[in-house]
Amino acid sequence: MRKGEAAALQWTDIDLKESRISITKSLDFQADSEEGLFGDTKTYNSKREIVMSQSIMNELRDHKKWQNNNKLTLNDIYKHDLNLVFCRIDGNYLPKSTLFNAFKRILKQAELQQLPIHSLRHTHAVMLLESGASMKFIQDRLGHGSMAITADVYSHVSDRLSKETIEEYEKYVSLFLK
Repeated sequence: MRKGEAAALQWTDIDLKESRISITKSLDFQADSEEGLFGDTKTYNSKREIVMSQSIMNELRDHKKWQNNNKLTLNDIYKHDLNLVFCRIDGNYLPKSTLFNAFKRILKQAELQQLPIHSLRHTHAVMLLESGASMKFIQDRLGHGSMAITADVYSHVSDRLSKETIEEYEKYVSLFLK
């Protein structure tokens, strides 16, 4: 997801039983009021449904339990109406600076070079490619308008995978030529 898409996730967007997340909106970090907080996704194709792993769903269940405890503790102070998945302890949205600073701290603790938070999206796509996912699957998952966009962005990975694939093909064919 893009950072605005993740920041706009509400619990109604998550189907914990079917392990699916619906991406239908984006958070406008510069909104002047709560009414303008949620906006459209980047493009029409950015509205999508993505399947998540069971481990992610388990983490979200645990997160929801923790959040429900906060709701009970803070009661009227909690921003129940926003129903955000990723939020401050009081249910209010996370400012962009909070996301960036948290990511920066995580990278520093892990002794990794500083990267933009959007690099997580690219890393996910590359890992999907390397695990054998099709370009079409990745296009749909990322919400790109066409496979050409996805292929253009990730062609450097495709080239490396093509070499690996042809090497595997050569090994396979050599079994028949012996």
